[in-house]
Amino acid sequence: MKFLVAAALAGLAFNAAAQELGNGKAEYMNSCAVCHGPEGRGDGPLGDELVKRPADLTRLSRDNGGSFPYWRVFAMIDGRTIVPEHGDRHMPVWGRQFLPGDARKYGPKAGEIVTTERIHELAGYVQTLQQ
Repeated sequence: MKFLVAAALAGLAFNAAAQELGNGKAEYMNSCAVCHGPEGRGDGPLGDELVKRPADLTRLSRDNGGSFPYWRVFAMIDGRTIVPEHGDRHMPVWGRQFLPGDARKYGPKAGEIVTTERIHELAGYVQTLQQ
């Protein structure tokens, strides 16, 4: 019986999280636009303050032979699996930034699911910026 109650509560928490998600644009504006700019051109207000200029996200498909590199974008946003030996990382590790708050709000397992979904939402939104 306790398992059923716990499972039901976890389901409610996940449903609440799912309702809050689904808006990659809002997440982008909140987390990315300050560097990459509201239209993804790498011209955000903090761009001039950074050591390396933020990428123009509108060119990712063009620079990848016309195909949007979804999983590369996902991995770059998440950042937790980027190998340090491959060079410096010039943007936040959003997987580590999002996870503590998501885990506090939804529990450790659901928090990881919510964090992953937030990153999927961001990658999907970046895909819509392609020109």
